[in-house]
Amino acid sequence: MIIKLKQFVLASLLAVVIPACSSIGLSNPFRGETSEQSPYPKDATEYVCDGNKHFHVRILNNGSDAWLIYPDHEVNLPKSSDDNRRYASGVIALVINGDATTLNDGEKIAYLNCKPQLKK
Repeated sequence: MIIKLKQFVLASLLAVVIPACSSIGLSNPFRGETSEQSPYPKDATEYVCDGNKHFHVRILNNGSDAWLIYPDHEVNLPKSSDDNRRYASGVIALVINGDATTLNDGEKIAYLNCKPQLKK
């Protein structure tokens, strides 16, 4: 008798809960529908450079910081006091100059002729 009561309660609960799940818009991961989202913020500008190198930049704090977004890490670059287009931190220097934007990340890594990409 107790087992039948437990089965009845469980079946009643499932009858109420399962239809509720379908009304909250959960997606089925097995349907094949993908809505892949970009790992980059919507307000970041993508730059593509010589050699198909690329990075993203978000300008923050009314232009006083550039948030440099690489595929595998991010770095904050404060604006240099001597040049209004230059952002730097340690060995990393970003000069935003339209289609001639450059990024130097140490002695061996140079991104040249970087062009901002149009938003899609």
